[in-house]
Amino acid sequence: MDRTPRPKAWTTQAGNHPGMSLPDQPAVLTPTQARALFRTGATTPTTSGWCRGYTQANLLAVPRTLAFDALLFALRNPGACPLLEVTDPGDPHPRNLAPTADLRTDLPAYRIYEHGTLVAEVGDATAYWRDDLVALLIGCSFSFEAALAAAGVPVRHVEQGRNVSMYVTDRPCVPAGRLSGPLVVSMRPVPEPLVDTAIEVSTRYPAHHGPPIHVGNPAALGIADLARPDFGDPVEAEPGDVPVFWACGVTPQAVCMASGPEFVITHSPGRMFITDRAD
Repeated sequence: MDRTPRPKAWTTQAGNHPGMSLPDQPAVLTPTQARALFRTGATTPTTSGWCRGYTQANLLAVPRTLAFDALLFALRNPGACPLLEVTDPGDPHPRNLAPTADLRTDLPAYRIYEHGTLVAEVGDATAYWRDDLVALLIGCSFSFEAALAAAGVPVRHVEQGRNVSMYVTDRPCVPAGRLSGPLVVSMRPVPEPLVDTAIEVSTRYPAHHGPPIHVGNPAALGIADLARPDFGDPVEAEPGDVPVFWACGVTPQAVCMASGPEFVITHSPGRMFITDRAD
C-alpha cells in the first residue's frame, strides 16, 4: 500500500498543535470528550489520570497474516497482554469498548513500525491504516491508578506530572509463531509500608495486568538504571519508597522490535486509547 506522503511526525510535547490547549482537569472528562480532543489535534505526554473511572487500553494493529500469532502471543502472555477486544480486519471501530470511536484518530499519538524499526510517531494514523489490519486492545495499568490513590498509595508519576517509567527486562515472553521477545514492565515507587496495599489493590484488576511481578531490586529483572527508562519518563522516588514492577502492555512493541514484522501500528507508550468501559 502506498502511504506517501507520510504525515508529519508528532512531537511528544503536550499542546503542541497550533491553537490547541489541554483541559486543566482531564480526570473529569468523559471518554468521548477526550477522544474528540485527540481527534482534532490535541496531544498529551501521558493519559495517566485522564477520564477517571474509565478503562484505558494499549493498541496493537497488525496485518491479518500476523493476527493469529499476535492473538496467540497475547493468550500465552496474559500478564503483559490482557486482551480486551480484537477487531475485524480493516475495521477501526472497537465495537465493544467504544463503538463510536475511531482507532485511527482517537489516541494522542501513534507509533509506526516497519520490519521492527520505528519509522514515525504521528498524531493521526489514518494515512497508515490498511484494510488488512486487525487491532488488539490490551489492558493498561493506568486503569487501577485511581484505586491505588483511593487506597492511600501515592502515584508518584502523576504527582510529578510525568509519564510512567517503563523498562525492557531480561525475562523472555512465551513465543508464538513469528513473535518472540522480552517482557516490558512499568515501575511505580511505593512507600514500603504500602506495598502490600498496592499488591492487594492491583490484584483486583486482572484485565489491567493484575498484581506486580516483582518488588525491589531492579537488577533481578535485568534493569541496570531506574533513572534511564526505555519508555516513558524517569520518576523520582521519595525516601522510603521501593520500586514495584508490573507487566506492561508496551511488551508487544518490544516484541515487534525484536521479531521484525513487516508492519505494525501501536499507541505511543503512555498515551493510551480511552474506552467507554468503566474500570
